[in-house]
Formats: sequence, structure tokens, C-alpha cells
Amino acid sequence: MKQRFATQTDLPLPMRMAMLMWLITGLASIGDVSVRARCAADDTDAPSAARPEPQRPESRPNVLMIAVDDLNDWVGCLGGHPQSVTPNLDAFAQRSVVFTNAHCQAPICNPSRISLLTGTRPSTTGVYYLGPLLRQCDSTKDAVTLPQHFARHGYHTMAAGKIFHVEGKGEFDLYAGNMGGMGPRPPKPISGGHSHPLWDWGAFPDGDELMPDTKIAAWASEQLAKSYDQPFFLACGFYRPHVPMTVPHKWFDLHPLDQVQLPAYTETDLDDVPAYGQDLSYSAVAPRHSWIVEHDEWRHAVQSYLASVSFVDAQVGKVLDALRTSAHADNTMVVIWSDHGLHLGTKQRWGKRSLWEDSTRVVLMMHRPEDTVGTKCNRPVELLDLFPTFNDLCQLPPVTGLEGRSLTPLLDDANAAWPWPAITSFGQQNHAVRTQNWRYIRYVDGSEELYDHRVDPHEWTNLAARPEYRGVVREHRRWLPQVNQPMAPGSVHADARPGSAADIDSDDAAQ
Repeated sequence: MKQRFATQTDLPLPMRMAMLMWLITGLASIGDVSVRARCAADDTDAPSAARPEPQRPESRPNVLMIAVDDLNDWVGCLGGHPQSVTPNLDAFAQRSVVFTNAHCQAPICNPSRISLLTGTRPSTTGVYYLGPLLRQCDSTKDAVTLPQHFARHGYHTMAAGKIFHVEGKGEFDLYAGNMGGMGPRPPKPISGGHSHPLWDWGAFPDGDELMPDTKIAAWASEQLAKSYDQPFFLACGFYRPHVPMTVPHKWFDLHPLDQVQLPAYTETDLDDVPAYGQDLSYSAVAPRHSWIVEHDEWRHAVQSYLASVSFVDAQVGKVLDALRTSAHADNTMVVIWSDHGLHLGTKQRWGKRSLWEDSTRVVLMMHRPEDTVGTKCNRPVELLDLFPTFNDLCQLPPVTGLEGRSLTPLLDDANAAWPWPAITSFGQQNHAVRTQNWRYIRYVDGSEELYDHRVDPHEWTNLAARPEYRGVVREHRRWLPQVNQPMAPGSVHADARPGSAADIDSDDAAQ
């Protein structure tokens, strides 16, 4: 069995210097840190100007919601990878509640975002895959979404980038578009080419200014510099580290290839995993792990993901800096979330599409204007909980049919009693139940998995068939959703193939 990671003393000098810089500055205000290690020469510092007078249109707080696509727990404050360089997210965590056991409702973009933005589970709507989209599905086409609810109750709603999977126009008072979506692509694949053109990684393009996420951050910063006559809801959706994992070379300099550490892995990992679970977790378009290993691309792909995470962290920092220096800083709550996790070789898988921890665990951090000290909460929570939480914190009326629970008790006390698990679904009657210490998985064919996270954080030993764990299995079975709607008409069962109607991550997607 291979060791998980090398020690921190094995890190290269440039990376140690980068990490030292953000550790020194980590106690600064939210967003007061940006990635300057090895990258400062290309960035322009914001001018030092007097902060505008605070603007308080009313007692209800403004909302800044930042979504990051395909971001797993490879963030410094979450400890998913020891070489993560994410000073802005880490600084934000120092004044926020960080939910370390937060999970998506579906391990793929479209159903995860529909669930969060409507407050309903995939097993309730029947939207399990990349299609149908929100307004194409009978069960969701008339749903009142989160931004619509804010708009109907006095908020000015604005967004840019990827908030909904594709839709944007009509969901906000102002939608600025996707700014280029997944961004420019190299003339030919950098990583050798294997299947879907999105599955590529490496240093490209030449400068940050060519990246859509840079434009999204600039647009959001411009909105924060303005004055408003009503409270605002500003959503900012970044595309990296979603594939293609291509960002300018300076971000790769933070993660020298010969020093990159591979994630936890054991060759016998799948020996006790049911056949159905193994098949379900294969992506139709992502490369097979055997291809990655055969072509010696594993370390390069991990480097590219780390570089993409560092890049998007810097864009998040720009938006947080803009808020900090604005008139809205004292009356704006900030929420940062990712739509699902990602496998980068763990369990011999690439991409999402599984009910294991690496695919369901998400980034979720919340800061209220009154919060001054950061804390971590290890209770199992769901992205589904955001809608009712916003209702509480922004004094909005409840919405009928919400299936999540307000996180307000945990924001007030991270150790408050919280008896509910987090539930993730992928396809009809395939569910994972995540409690504080356990992950239980049940597939439609009746096969099961059970992992004890106290001693098995990588989920290498399936305990479901062992007699001594029958009671644990029974306890978790009772949380399985009782409603299991069939796939909605128009469902796209597999990942989108190039040129198909479901290839909605392409640059010409109608956002």
C-alpha cells in the first residue's frame, strides 16, 4: 500500500516560500490576501484609497455567493492535498464557518445545481444527469429558484459565469453571461488526447487576461463598487478547476512537476466494491486510469488541477478584495461553495460520477457580517441546506417544498446537535448516506458499501457485508429517500459526447 503524501519538508523551496507568505498574511481581513508568491509580477495591486462610506439600504444583508466548478477538498483549510496553495480561501476561512463535512446532492453539475437552486432533491425531481435542464423538465420548469425568490422579495439580483448549469438569462435581474465559459483551448491537446476534448490539462493560455474566470472576477468587482437602492444578491460562478485543467504557466510554477505528490491510492481499492458501483462510477468521456498511468500523465494531471485551483483562488481573492474595500463590506454575507468533488486517480477513477467521498464532498464556507473569528463544523450538511439558510439570514418568507434545513444553528454553534445526514443520489435508487463517522451506499440492485471514516478516511475497506456492522447498516438504511422518481424525460444518462445536445460545457453553450 502506497503512502499518501510526502512530508512538508519535501516541498520545493518556491512552494515553501509561497506557503510561508500566505501563512504570514493569513490573519488579515477577508480577501486581503492574494496569490502573490511567484505570481505578483503579473498582477496589479489595487490602489490604496479611502474606503467608501458604508451603505446600508436596509437591515437585511446583501449576499455575495461564489460558486466554484468541480472544486474538491484540495483547499488548504480542508486538508485534501498538502500542496494546495489557496491563500484567499484560507484567509476567508479564518473569519467564516467552514463546513468540513459538506456534500452535494448529485455528483455531477446539472442535478447538483438544480437541487441547490430549487431546494429539492434529485430523487424528488427525477433530474439525475446532465439533462434535462431546469426549465426543460416538467418537475422543475415552474420552480421558484433561489435568485427569483430574492428578486420577488426586494433584492436586486445579478450574476456572471456558471451558477445554473447552462441557464442564466431570465433567472436574474442582470445576467452578464458566461464570459467565455470553459475558456480558450490550445490548437491541439496538451496531454496527448484520448476522448473528450474537454479532458485536457497543461499550461495554456499565455496570460490570465485571456481566462473567462478573470473576466468574471473583474465584472463582479465592478458591481461591488456601485451603490444600490435595495439589497443585492450577487452570484459569481467560476469555471476552473473544471476540465480542461488549463491555466497560464505561472500557476504551474507554484507546483513543480517533479515535486507533485499523488493522492492516496491502493491497487486493491476496488476488490470489495460491488460491480454495480464500479460500473456506475465510470465516466463515458474521462480517461481510464490505466490510460493515465500508461502515458505517464498522472502527476501532470494532478499538477494541472493544483495549478487550476490556485488560479481560481486568486480570482476569488479579487472579488473578496473588492467587497472588503467597498461600501457594502459591513452588510454583506458571503457564501462560497462547489457543486461536487472530483476523483484524480483515487479509486482508479477520473472525474465525478460516484457516490464516494472524493466525488460528493464539497467546499462550503459562510461568513456573516457579524462573524469575526473562523470556526470549523464537522456536522454532515448538504448544499440543499443553503436555500432555507438564506431565507433565515435574509428574513425571506419560507418556500413550500424545500427539503433542506437551515444551517443557522450551526452558524451560531458549530457543535450544536445535528441528527441529520447528508444524502447524495446518482441515478434512480442509487444513494449515499453520510453521517458524522460513516458513509453508507446502496445501489438499485441492492448491493451496499459501508465505510468508517474514523479509521478509513479513504474508504478502502467496505464493511457492509460484515455481521458485526449490521446494526450500523440498518441505522443508515432508514435515511434512504422514500421518493425515487424515475428519470425525467429527456435525461442524458451518460456524460456528454463532443457535439451532442448534452455537450453543454462547450464554448458555444447558450448561456
